Amino acid sequence: MRTFTAYVEWDPETKLYAGLIPGIPGAHSQGITLDELQQNLKEVLSLCLEEHQGSLEDLPHFIGTQQVEVAA
Repeated sequence: MRTFTAYVEWDPETKLYAGLIPGIPGAHSQGITLDELQQNLKEVLSLCLEEHQGSLEDLPHFIGTQQVEVAA
């Protein structure tokens, strides 16, 4: 078993939580609640990993986040 990190945002336009797992193509979903998003991400991640050709060790590893400042 391996733990993956998801990036989660709140979309005020759709009023949904959106999540994606960096580095895993297709591993993104949404939900009305954080619990629903968690369940949806588990489901889509399982499907993506079934399609993955190779070892789980070949997948990207979460390192952290950085804040980037730009003039807006």
